[in-house]
Amino acid sequence: MIPLSNIVKNPYQPRLLFDPQKLEELSQSIKENGVLQPIIVRKSEILGYEILAGERRFRASQLAGLTEIPAIVRQLTDTDMMILAILENLQRDDLTVLDEARSLQNLVSKKGLTHAEIADKLGKSRPYVTNAIRILNLPQPVLDLIEEQKISQGHARILLGLPTSQEQIEWAKHVANKQLSVRALQTLLNQSPVSVNHPKLSKDVFIRNAETNLSQHLGQPVAIYPTKIEISYASLEELNRLLHILKQK
Repeated sequence: MIPLSNIVKNPYQPRLLFDPQKLEELSQSIKENGVLQPIIVRKSEILGYEILAGERRFRASQLAGLTEIPAIVRQLTDTDMMILAILENLQRDDLTVLDEARSLQNLVSKKGLTHAEIADKLGKSRPYVTNAIRILNLPQPVLDLIEEQKISQGHARILLGLPTSQEQIEWAKHVANKQLSVRALQTLLNQSPVSVNHPKLSKDVFIRNAETNLSQHLGQPVAIYPTKIEISYASLEELNRLLHILKQK
């Protein structure tokens, strides 16, 4: 049992928003039944303990007026904390699209992990990690609509294929205003002039399948155009890995 006053929030917590109503409901449950599952913490180098898993239970316990909470103490590095915090939220499907993208990007920028290393640690595919992070390349007005859950991850991936930020913003607003499905957005884009100038938006099933297969084989995003194949990479390390793969063929 650890005093709540000795516990601080996880500095690497990828989840930024907690539903106040659900916290209040959990608080009422804790008042009646106590905390049924211990939170997981590590000893802080500065003061007390840092939360790895169970921040909702911690917050709800504060609302319920508790002074201490059951906890399991583990020895974890900063990288462990970041990865396990992401995993804990992903397993419960609690992360928003942008929370996940930002947390994955932090593993790249702050810990120097490659997309392949992150994929291995999270049990995800390399393209999954790359596609999740790519969403952050969308302009802020589009990211705001994603945050407000007015457009989905599926919409976002299609919007990434548009040639300019302005078109991405305009189509994102159109999706939000008309409440278009992902399929409806794809259909409209295929029928619009933009698809003529940007072949990626009007590919047939064969080409899209070929892109998917190549992406999975190479571990990098692949785009097939009428006269060229485009393979994307984010670092010199990824380029060297690609060259090594291609030289073996």
